[in-house]
Amino acid sequence: MRVRRCRCRASRRLRSPRSRSTCGRRRRRVTAGRAGTGPGPARPAPSLPQPGSHRPGAARSRRPPPCRASRGPRCCVRCHGNGGRKYAAVLPVGSGRGAGMLRALAGMGRGGEGAPAPGPGPGPGRSCSSPLVLPGAAAAPSSPRGWAEALAAAAGALQAGGLVAVPTDTVYGVACLAQDPRAVRSIYGLKGRNGRKPLAICLGDVEHIYRYCHVNVPDELLRDLLPGPVTLVLKRSEELNKDLNPFTSLVGVRIPNHPFIRELARACSGPLALTSANISSQASTLTVSEFQDLWPQLSLVIDGGPIGDVQSPECRLGSTVVDLSVSGKYTVIRPGCALQSTVEILRQKYGLVPESS
Repeated sequence: MRVRRCRCRASRRLRSPRSRSTCGRRRRRVTAGRAGTGPGPARPAPSLPQPGSHRPGAARSRRPPPCRASRGPRCCVRCHGNGGRKYAAVLPVGSGRGAGMLRALAGMGRGGEGAPAPGPGPGPGRSCSSPLVLPGAAAAPSSPRGWAEALAAAAGALQAGGLVAVPTDTVYGVACLAQDPRAVRSIYGLKGRNGRKPLAICLGDVEHIYRYCHVNVPDELLRDLLPGPVTLVLKRSEELNKDLNPFTSLVGVRIPNHPFIRELARACSGPLALTSANISSQASTLTVSEFQDLWPQLSLVIDGGPIGDVQSPECRLGSTVVDLSVSGKYTVIRPGCALQSTVEILRQKYGLVPESS
């Protein structure tokens, strides 16, 4: 069988003037034979670069010339970087967003309980330069494939310790893994937030509340308010990360009425820490362009389209925050956008009274 000869510069340096070997193996055999028979000292075999020596970030600044034998714009440095053997595995140079999504999808299949394996997707040290548009916007997913790719990319970024901007049912938010202390500190640094101001957790379903909180209200009350634009403050359990709001025994719980963030919370192995996508003391955001200054500090931005009426100040109020940690009573911490309907449910249907009364 005729073997093609690699004509790149790297393989040309390995050729022997006599044997004309293209990969260096025949040259080493000839040298070894001379070492055993000739009276003089053996000529040392040519030194070969070690595998992995030409990785990104190395001293070599110029891209090696294309190899004619590979029939494409591939790097032939793998030929001599693989111990002098020709026709090593040829891999394309670079990788795009689609490749990262495929790795994230593969990770979701390997991570137990629906959680992607750590690693795929943008990590905490990588910044987002452009948002990932969510198919179907705030409605049901119109493109299952694109929806799944966006979900896998976001879950992979969270598992890698990154911060992800996501749409909710009220305003845009920034999420991270609540059980990851480093990611929680990153959120405070992103917003310039006071360390004594607590973060809420985001869950996918009402059933998950009982794992991270001590609930002293009827289950029907939780399901009447959640999912929805309400944050319920309850007593935290020992399952929750102690570095999350260590100054209080309470925690706010959010289950937004938005299909994407609920699916994202289900795909992760633990709760998400969720806050609004803005600098502290500034207005909440209803489009991704309104917090574009934060993109370089985020691993991924999910663009779900405008949330509500951008011209209406009422749409930027955020969720209604209610403290239900005391049995039979409630305390409104923040009026938010659903105050009236929330108070009606608490007082008229379940007989709760304000704690001040």
